[in-house]
Amino acid sequence: MGVIDSAVALLGLLLRGAAGVLLALALIIYPFLYLMQDRMLFLRAGLGAQQLAWARAQAPGAEARIPVADGVELHGWFVPAAGTAPAPLLIYFGGNAEEVSAMLAERPQLPGWALLLVNYRGYGLSGGAPSQKALFADALALYDWARQRPEVDPGRIVAWGRSLGTGVAVQLAAQRPLAGVLLISPYDSMAAVAQRHYPFVPVRWLLRHPFDALALAPVIRTPALAIAMAHDEVIPAVHSRRLMAAWGGPQRLVVFDDGDHNTLPARAYWAAVTAFLAPWAQR
Repeated sequence: MGVIDSAVALLGLLLRGAAGVLLALALIIYPFLYLMQDRMLFLRAGLGAQQLAWARAQAPGAEARIPVADGVELHGWFVPAAGTAPAPLLIYFGGNAEEVSAMLAERPQLPGWALLLVNYRGYGLSGGAPSQKALFADALALYDWARQRPEVDPGRIVAWGRSLGTGVAVQLAAQRPLAGVLLISPYDSMAAVAQRHYPFVPVRWLLRHPFDALALAPVIRTPALAIAMAHDEVIPAVHSRRLMAAWGGPQRLVVFDDGDHNTLPARAYWAAVTAFLAPWAQR
């Protein structure tokens, strides 16, 4: 065997060895990612005694425990608006690793609005375990529960989602009548976002919770405001643009240059939010 033939044979052996190593790694890593995806996707946030006491002081009598499917009870806060007339309602769906009672601090920004802030299954003091199927079903149950409240004007209910919760809000808009949809850092699908972060992983084959908002968007006629951040490292603005481009109803996308996924430009952010909510504000 000549020198060239020997070199070719050696190269072939190395390539076969490298392919074997890559295959072995895939056989280890992909099952691991499949089994661990719930922990990676749903970063459950607890509710400690100090935060619970603060929330109870912020909204006395507003604590709510709402039964949903499978014998699970969700915990959160239903805060009626001041006054006696039925008021518009914001149903908030939080981001990953978010415990929603912190949103009680934003009540001064939302005069005249009732708020429903409920933690996902497994978050805060809510029972059960999160999944796409469970979060979607619970969103419908929360809407149906709130719509029957005498403090709520059923014609002025707005779904408000942030990050992970934007997919839940979009799903609710596809199945229930809403006045508006407010989306903060929305995505086209969780599968698309995950594929961006893990380009060498067959995400669409492995992901059990795709949160495919893009598939629902064309049939939704509800007005929507989407707010994205130009420097969002978690959900880049391109995913928000794709979702809004497919939206079936009136929509507006605002992209802020300042801040990132966890930091919003407060003054400009609240100006955009209150302008969007103005048509349904307290009459």
